[in-house]
Amino acid sequence: MTTPAPALYVEVDGHPATEADLRIPAFFDYGHFTAMQIRDGKVRGLALHLARLDSASRELFELALDGEHVRGLIRHALDGAGVRDASVRVHGFLPPGHTESTLMVTVRPPARMSAEPKSLMSVPYARAVPHIKRPGEFGQTYYGRLAGRSGFDEALLTAPGGVVTEGAITNIGFWDGTSVVWPQAPALIGITMALLESGLAGSGRPSVRRPVTLDGLGPYRAAFLTNSQGIAPVRRIDDTEFAVDEELMRRLAQVYEGAVRDTV
Repeated sequence: MTTPAPALYVEVDGHPATEADLRIPAFFDYGHFTAMQIRDGKVRGLALHLARLDSASRELFELALDGEHVRGLIRHALDGAGVRDASVRVHGFLPPGHTESTLMVTVRPPARMSAEPKSLMSVPYARAVPHIKRPGEFGQTYYGRLAGRSGFDEALLTAPGGVVTEGAITNIGFWDGTSVVWPQAPALIGITMALLESGLAGSGRPSVRRPVTLDGLGPYRAAFLTNSQGIAPVRRIDDTEFAVDEELMRRLAQVYEGAVRDTV
């Protein structure tokens, strides 16, 4: 029998978080993180997660981040929470006056994106330094909540000229009847997106990247969202309706499910 994950369990540098530890993310949110779904102690794209953390740490703090050390902290947090299935985040911070980064691992119950088709509201917002996944992004939260209050499932971030970049907490892909199209624009390359891009290429169906604009959505036959919780079809962006392409979604699910799960 699998022990259910606690609502929230937090470790900092390998020990249960103290009040002093939690002051760091509370008052100093300059940092980075990655989010993953762990099942039976395994995760898809582990090497990509570790590379993301190391790259961000080098760029933000000029400090390398050893992948084996990160894996050990994740395992320790899972053991501390008493679970093998969980939603896990690894956050990196460099508090003022410190010369080594602080790593916080959070453990929550496992999650999966609902397969229900999603509606997106476009908003005029693009993240600064979008290639780094980081906490405390006010604009994403603001527009995501605004989209929800307006009856949508997600916000679609757009740059000047209606250039589609990414969702507030997702990547978006389109289907033109021949290829999966990822918007060619500054955005975070999500782990699920990267796994799909690689898997599609490996199956002989390479995806492409090209500019996508709000006024150019008409020719696309379908669209979908991805993030660490999975994949879901898009049914509407503003007033543009999309059919759910069941064959496309089956193909994407097959590629995603076929991605190797690595032990943390």
